[in-house]
Amino acid sequence: MKKTIKLILGISAALALLGAGLWYGSSLVNPAQLTKLLSSSVKDATGRDLKISGPVSLKIFPSIGVTAEQVSLSNASWASDAQMLTLKYIEMNIKLLPLLTGNVEISSMNLKGLDAHLQTNKAGVGNWDMTSSVSTPNTSSGNSANQSTSDDSAFVAIETVNISDAKISYQEANGSTKIFLLPKFALDKSGSKTSVIVDAQHANYTLGLKGKVSSLRTAMMDWDQSPVKMDIDLVLTLNGKTLDIQGKINKAPKVLPRFDISLNSKSFDLVPLAGSAVIAANGAKVKSISAPPKAQEKYFFSADMLPFDLIPEATGKIALNIDKLGVPDQAPFTNVKANLLFKGQDLEINDLNFAVGKGEAQAQIKLSQFHGPSPMLVAKGIAKDFSLEQIVVTADPNARVSGGNTELAFNISSRGKSLHQIAASANGTVQVYIGNAVLDSALMNKGGDFVVTVLDAVNPMRKKTKKTILECAVAYLPIANGIITAKDSVGAVTDRLDILLAGTVNLNTEAINIKINPNEKSGLTTGLDLGSLVMLQGTLQNPSAGIHKEGVVNSAVTIGLGILTGGISIAAENAKSLVTKSYSCNSALRPWSDIYPGSK
Repeated sequence: MKKTIKLILGISAALALLGAGLWYGSSLVNPAQLTKLLSSSVKDATGRDLKISGPVSLKIFPSIGVTAEQVSLSNASWASDAQMLTLKYIEMNIKLLPLLTGNVEISSMNLKGLDAHLQTNKAGVGNWDMTSSVSTPNTSSGNSANQSTSDDSAFVAIETVNISDAKISYQEANGSTKIFLLPKFALDKSGSKTSVIVDAQHANYTLGLKGKVSSLRTAMMDWDQSPVKMDIDLVLTLNGKTLDIQGKINKAPKVLPRFDISLNSKSFDLVPLAGSAVIAANGAKVKSISAPPKAQEKYFFSADMLPFDLIPEATGKIALNIDKLGVPDQAPFTNVKANLLFKGQDLEINDLNFAVGKGEAQAQIKLSQFHGPSPMLVAKGIAKDFSLEQIVVTADPNARVSGGNTELAFNISSRGKSLHQIAASANGTVQVYIGNAVLDSALMNKGGDFVVTVLDAVNPMRKKTKKTILECAVAYLPIANGIITAKDSVGAVTDRLDILLAGTVNLNTEAINIKINPNEKSGLTTGLDLGSLVMLQGTLQNPSAGIHKEGVVNSAVTIGLGILTGGISIAAENAKSLVTKSYSCNSALRPWSDIYPGSK
């Protein structure tokens, strides 16, 4: 949206400056001459072709007024569409006196029927970037310096802008397209304030923004020149749910802005706007460009760069207070509170608290040097009194699960710009505990390849049962330089098996090397313990079960006539294993305060 506004202002400024240069003789200029002059000036300034098919008019008193109909601007040579934007109607009024100092002050601008096609190429260049399209004349260093100084001192300020019936499409380099409808966008001067009205649509979402802020014109004129103080009083509406935005912004010259903003709501939804499907305008057919099928990721933790560059570098605080926060594919969070502290290139999220049902969670997160080559992440938190039943059933009413008191704690520090980099350099500890629960087998199959492979490895006959009774499960995972080491600290007890895991997971290569010791409890293998016979190998993305050869040899010597069947299971009539490892959830569980200091 910001890119679109800058684009509109840039074109408006070009039209206004051209009008200023011609105003003293404009009364004798006929429409055809004016159209030709406008087109040639835009061509010189941007390298693009400006076409005006409708009538054009120019007035000079009491302000310079320019109107044009059926306006289009050509696209970059590499872009998909021939035109970058088209306009049914544009009207601008520019103040006369500021033009004498080389500045543009637009008292009003009205746009109707804007259709903008924004696009980036594989190099990340946007079609709205016209600097590469214009050749810069070879001038002396003195002239260049003077030009730079002049450009830096000029500004474009605007009092009132009204945009109606606009459609903006944005096509990424991978071919996917997002379409945004803008039925109304208005910034109107209201005394010392600017009144804001925005109505927008994207996919299944409708967004509205209404309220007042301190004069945007004054802020634009004084920004980095004089101290700026802005009051904000806005209401954001998303699919009918509102979020109050109130606060202050202070900007002293040549320093980062400081702000103190509060976000409050009784009920609001967190929705994935960026990844929503493309919609058509008013039911019209829109050419849909879908992304090609995506190949399987190399890593379980994505190597794609996280959008740290979108985090603003500033100084200030945002206080969050939402009674009920809807989260996609999850039970709603309640009593969400947090303080976001911006300290230049450091972002701290302090006192993050929320609840899900009877469960409560709290966390502290710090991201340092987020615009640097290797941002530092420190995160710790704890969640207690959650119910696996409550979490799963709320997200999926068809899931059959009961019980499962769940607790989680983590204390991690790491560096990186992607999830894979962060995982590969992680240090710290994670601990998870799940109490007595009854789990539907279909639900357990949704756990992903890693979970399914473990389940199949420890109990090849599990698919014959419709449910699993879980007595307890614990995972205590110390991490050092991206290596998770489990020393008999991960396991579970079910109605059939007593399972113990030991080994390592390398989060850099994501290689798995884990021994699984399933002590059979129900006579499934005629009394034979399968301890030390099963290995989990491969990677997190592509796990596989194998045989621990040393365990097989030891058991074969002891059993004598053991027969290897099913790839990883052993059946021997009336045999008795001498390898017995009984797993205790309580013995594996560490004090929660060791992981999250201050917890009980």
